[in-house]
Amino acid sequence: MAIRIETAESEDAQLEFVQFYDRVYQYRSARWPSAIGLHLTILKGRPPFADGRQIKAFVAREGAEVVARVVAVVDDHYIKHWNERLGHLVMFEALPNTSAAVSMMIDAASEWLRSRGMEAARAGSGLMESPFVIDEYELLPPSIVRQNPGYYHTLLKDAGFETEKGWVDYKIKVTPDLIARYESALEAARRAGFAILPLKDADPELRAPHFTKVWNEAFSKHWGAAPMPEAEVASMITFFGYSGGLDTSVLAYRGDQPVGALMVLPSSTDDVILAPGRVLHESEKLSWLGIAVDASARGRGVNLAMASYSYLELIKNGAKYLSYTMVLDDNWPSRRTAEKLGAKVCASLVVYRRNFRS
Repeated sequence: MAIRIETAESEDAQLEFVQFYDRVYQYRSARWPSAIGLHLTILKGRPPFADGRQIKAFVAREGAEVVARVVAVVDDHYIKHWNERLGHLVMFEALPNTSAAVSMMIDAASEWLRSRGMEAARAGSGLMESPFVIDEYELLPPSIVRQNPGYYHTLLKDAGFETEKGWVDYKIKVTPDLIARYESALEAARRAGFAILPLKDADPELRAPHFTKVWNEAFSKHWGAAPMPEAEVASMITFFGYSGGLDTSVLAYRGDQPVGALMVLPSSTDDVILAPGRVLHESEKLSWLGIAVDASARGRGVNLAMASYSYLELIKNGAKYLSYTMVLDDNWPSRRTAEKLGAKVCASLVVYRRNFRS
């Protein structure tokens, strides 16, 4: 059957693009549904995601059916920050046994990026993208973490990608000893002069600017990270407000200066789609976490205090397991923080790169 590569331009084509996710993952016994509203906002190039980015969606068809999809992104925030002509390929999904279609689609998306001056493409990073898991394919991950099937690695390697960077995911089983450890860490930071303030109690006019400042400074040298525009952070904070995240996400202050930022999206599995008879284990009901500490406050326990505050709030609401979420393999300061919080590695993930010149 002939393979055709198309771009998703119309409203119907973009909706088909987004809903293809549900078709790919219908084999799973527990899965998250497609994020229709968020992904349509990105595909349509609406604020805040359109700021400083060019976005083009591609699909591969065999006959009338979509068999693979991907979005090519030129992100000026990343390019200016790193001085690297690197594009991103995000929202990749594909059916099994579609290597030829995926390769043709990736070629088309790469050529679009190359025509805009890009010299390489990265998959599994950028624009809220999650790396590709390489070992834990069954358990339900946090809602923002990718739950790809194992055959994706073959498809991506066949399409010319090479492994660029490794990540690890962390999980914590709550115990009385850990609760006492969190309480102690929170009190120690307070005695050291730091205030841990949940976003719900922060000044609404200041929380997005303060969060953006700390986050971008803390991640300015972090591999693969690009500065987040304040409008995106404000949108994220609004979204978190719908899900209880303003109770668990915090800012850390020393005096009136923000020195730490923590985003935690509480677990809510109400939308999870389960096969008949499938029951979620407590270890699958996980929050999502992202943490940033300004260089001036590192080594003072601010990281442990912010996470401890959030974890204690989650535990009050019944959490039996917690997530420290993903960390670069070689980010040992963050990995040591995870270990001090009682976290254990629960999955490994990778980011892929395709160099156009070779």
